[in-house]
Amino acid sequence: MNVVWVALGAAVGAPLRFLVDKHLVGRLLLGTRIETPLPWGTFTVNVLGSFVLGMLVGVGNHTIALLAGTGFCGAFTTYSTFAAETTALATSGHRGKALLNVVLNLGAGLLAAVLGAWLTK
Repeated sequence: MNVVWVALGAAVGAPLRFLVDKHLVGRLLLGTRIETPLPWGTFTVNVLGSFVLGMLVGVGNHTIALLAGTGFCGAFTTYSTFAAETTALATSGHRGKALLNVVLNLGAGLLAAVLGAWLTK
């Protein structure tokens, strides 16, 4: 049954990540004059996912942890895309933006997780 909870959470998380990354955040950047913008879609899903996982820190319910943590957040957030986008920025001559992307993702993600944990205590 555990795999069903994980799959159900992932079935919501993956499409939501796509919607946030491609549609919502993409529309905010339309018309921007920045040649190589930071990957704001990946940043957004990673920070939101970190916040949700932070909220789950104190939850002792195994089913909720599987559904929301492993399933939803596992499919919603994306370390691999973060790594690939950061590498692409660095190798295309945008090392400053690559470093900023790392600092923003890690810093904001950690702060979001701490805030989520704090709010649920």
